[in-house]
Amino acid sequence: MEDQKTEFDRWLKEHFPAARIRFHEPMRCHTTFRAGGPARFMVMPENEEEIALLTARCRRIGLSWFVIGNGSNLLVSDAGIRGAVVEIGRRMSDISVEGETITARAGAMLSQVAVKAYKNGLSGMEFAAGIPGSVGGAVVMNAGAYGGEIKDILVFADVLDKDGEIKTFTNEQLEFGYRQSIISKQNYVAVCAKLRLHKAEPQAVKKKMEDLKERRISKQPLEFPSAGSAFKRPEGYFAGKLIMDAGLSGFSIGGAKVSEKHCGFVINQGGASASDIYAVICHVQKTVKEQFGVKLQTEVKLIGEF
Repeated sequence: MEDQKTEFDRWLKEHFPAARIRFHEPMRCHTTFRAGGPARFMVMPENEEEIALLTARCRRIGLSWFVIGNGSNLLVSDAGIRGAVVEIGRRMSDISVEGETITARAGAMLSQVAVKAYKNGLSGMEFAAGIPGSVGGAVVMNAGAYGGEIKDILVFADVLDKDGEIKTFTNEQLEFGYRQSIISKQNYVAVCAKLRLHKAEPQAVKKKMEDLKERRISKQPLEFPSAGSAFKRPEGYFAGKLIMDAGLSGFSIGGAKVSEKHCGFVINQGGASASDIYAVICHVQKTVKEQFGVKLQTEVKLIGEF
């Protein structure tokens, strides 16, 4: 396997500019938790063809690969990622407006799309303005907040399938569920999305965005690195309240801590390792299960060995 990785080193240098390749790249620099070990390879593609080329090569040599956007729902282990990371970012972040629709490539930040909508007098995207993720990640996990979800505004998405072919999936075909879609189930890659919004007075849209921002600031620990809500909402309950009622507000291990401001958040209060964060998550799950019989599922995706 080491010989294959050395060969992959050479292949990357032959097919991608040096400025868009990283070797042994610390994942703490690419996740909102600001924790995690190095990725053996990281590549920043400019288009769908490069993603297809790269993933096909990985499959051919049996090298694992993983796609990330802004890293806002990921916890990468301290051991890092042995395979290749494909970071879809600013090089694939075009946003265009036509009438009441917005087309955005996967690397565009949701906040950027929301601002574009507001400036063009379009409403419906306000709920996503404060989500620190990219369009691609949002489509994959049906991101949502304050009563809105991507499925409510998405017309279709272009995805790269396992054969490296671009396919267009309608809203219904994406099989959206709570924080999931067919893309996540089939390990496809979201590359572009078309959103349908509706006309509104720009200042009214801006005011709603500002109101939601104030709510976030007052209720969420935005001053600390985190991955947002660490746990999915269990049916019939609220994860944050269960955690608070279990007496876990402020519980910490190393640099990781259950936020007193919002118990559904696990924060990096300074120098937390991925192991610290994972240990807090596991303790919360164990305690809530013992006290209330409720199994909390992580909304955060775990990558690597824990």
